[in-house]
Amino acid sequence: MCGLYDTGIQEEWVMSEVMVRAGDRLSALTETLAGEAVERQYGRRPDLLARWGEQGKSRCREDAVSHLSYLAQALRVEEPSLFSDYLAWVKVLFRSLQIPDGDLMENLRILKELVQESLSFEEARAAGEILDEGMRAFPGLSGESPCFLEGSDDLVGTARRYLDFLLAGDRRGAVSLILEAAEGGVPIRNLYLSVFQPVQREIGRLWQTGKITVAQEHFCTAATQLAMSQLYPRLFTGERKGRRLLAACVSGELHEIGLRMVADFFEMEGWDTYFMGASTPAEGLIRTLEEQDIHVLAISATITPHVDRVKNLVEKVRAHPYGRKVRILVGGHPFNEAPGLWRKLGADGSATTASGAVQTALSLLS
Repeated sequence: MCGLYDTGIQEEWVMSEVMVRAGDRLSALTETLAGEAVERQYGRRPDLLARWGEQGKSRCREDAVSHLSYLAQALRVEEPSLFSDYLAWVKVLFRSLQIPDGDLMENLRILKELVQESLSFEEARAAGEILDEGMRAFPGLSGESPCFLEGSDDLVGTARRYLDFLLAGDRRGAVSLILEAAEGGVPIRNLYLSVFQPVQREIGRLWQTGKITVAQEHFCTAATQLAMSQLYPRLFTGERKGRRLLAACVSGELHEIGLRMVADFFEMEGWDTYFMGASTPAEGLIRTLEEQDIHVLAISATITPHVDRVKNLVEKVRAHPYGRKVRILVGGHPFNEAPGLWRKLGADGSATTASGAVQTALSLLS
């Protein structure tokens, strides 16, 4: 029995090694394979060039790079669900761009062909299984993304009005609405959870479905950051607890507003926070950990290809003498989709909500 058990463990370890190796190999070949995939697809389908032109062909190559990047990361962390989740997002996006589902499926099949031609048998099998799983699930995935401003929440009306101000380019009106709600007795936590958070998600959905531009998305996010800053005097009035949090996004990660909300929840609970924002260099972060005697480090990555950067940052922090004392939380969409992912990166915990992050941090320090 023991021998069978040992054999099972060994086979699992070997498969794990193969998946990581396949992911590394795909990362190195991403640009090359993406270019070859597009040439092969357009060679088989001359109508594609007539329909989309050279600009469309170039964008198809960018899409193939994205497909391979997500596939490679799913392999490296042994989380196939990350690739399936990506395909669900892409299906909605491509529908808004009027790209037929069949064109995407054809591209994925060609990518599988190239993977089989370019990787070892074991590596190609590991990658092919994730591709096959995603393609099998694809027909059942919804091509629509539901509105985030529905339901019976008391503040759903406020959230809709707030979004209307943002989409009209009325930053002053949006901020005034929030301040009026706060002055009227609405708890700051509720404004974050029932207005800022769902509105930001709705803004992302509107971009994904082609309803707003990137410029509009950036304006809305900047306006929400301004509205949040206007509430800060109300955040810093509570008793300090003697706990310190440093919050940072990994290198290349530009979506910082979710992590800012997390840091603000720590402030509401009496923590002193050091928010370093987007694309934080590791060296400065590690120096700040020691200089400010940080208890908990919160690291954010909102897209799957940045997961490796979280792992690298955790390793750099752990390699520093002070970093071994710090408790590390990681978060962002990939960690919500793959709940056990944080363990594989060497972190101490994760949470799907800002309030959950505070509770997890407290449990780690108790």
